[in-house]
Amino acid sequence: MNGDVDWERVKRYLDDLHTASDGLGRMFPGRRFTLDGHLVGSIGEVIAAYIFDLELNPSGTPGHDARARDGRRVEIKLTQTECGPRVAIRSDPDHLIVLHRPKGGSIRVAFNGPGAPAWAAAGGMGKNGQRPISLTRLAGIAKDIPESGKLPEVRKPPDV
Repeated sequence: MNGDVDWERVKRYLDDLHTASDGLGRMFPGRRFTLDGHLVGSIGEVIAAYIFDLELNPSGTPGHDARARDGRRVEIKLTQTECGPRVAIRSDPDHLIVLHRPKGGSIRVAFNGPGAPAWAAAGGMGKNGQRPISLTRLAGIAKDIPESGKLPEVRKPPDV
């Protein structure tokens, strides 16, 4: 991915989304207006592509979101505090990148490693065909991953 991105502009757009979500929640008590699904997924994909210099697959490609320069197929997840500090995975990914952006905070890489250990540690299959795993659990798994099992960060995570 090209490194020439106006990340300050991206940050403003993300902050605007959060402002709208919060405002709608105040207007309609009892309804949740969470930023999730395709929107958050696509945000995570472009940010991970920037950090790790990944080639993104076409949107909606089943299984993996991108390919690393060394050929590894990569599944990408982004979670935000308001959605819960966990992600859900549909299948055993070759490589898993999980990004976390707490509300009002900056993006950080929460997990970068082989998908098999995360898949093995994930919870049971939900009705939606996904298995949840917490960031805490992923952090425990990450401690045992050698540097050779991680994708190198080509660029620092943007401050968005």
